[in-house]
Amino acid sequence: MAAVGIGAARRTLAGGERRELCFIHTHTGEHLTALYYDAGAYCQAALARVNELLRDFRTETVFPIDPQALDRLYALQVVTGRREPFEIISGYRSPVTNAALRRNSHGVAEHSLHMQGRAIDARLQGYPTSQLAALARAQMSGGTGFYRVSDFIHVDTGAVRIWGDPI
Repeated sequence: MAAVGIGAARRTLAGGERRELCFIHTHTGEHLTALYYDAGAYCQAALARVNELLRDFRTETVFPIDPQALDRLYALQVVTGRREPFEIISGYRSPVTNAALRRNSHGVAEHSLHMQGRAIDARLQGYPTSQLAALARAQMSGGTGFYRVSDFIHVDTGAVRIWGDPI
């Protein structure tokens, strides 16, 4: 079933459709609904708003988020059939923030793709995170981590790899 859904999501991403995502940032409480792709192109004004929401809230540093990371979330939204917001735990991380988090946790990569704007930690409001992780792993289009205790997934636009808790 996941393979059928992922195939449908890939067909959707190949077309010229409109892509919209809703977010709630768990640390700042900020909300955003962004039509980030329309008429065959990424919408720069919407991407700027996404970059602002996914900034390093600890340092207030705004950095461009890779639109393909947003596409991974959008594909998950399509497959799940849900329109609820993605709850954002982490988007961009400055090197200073990443180093501080790394000192306090063994789960933070020294060269994290968060520092390149290529990774997002999230969960989908009202949807089982373990199922979301299974769908993200089935995408086979970047890195996917699953953190059961903290209740979130990590998706990135790096090489295909899987880590974290078993599903």
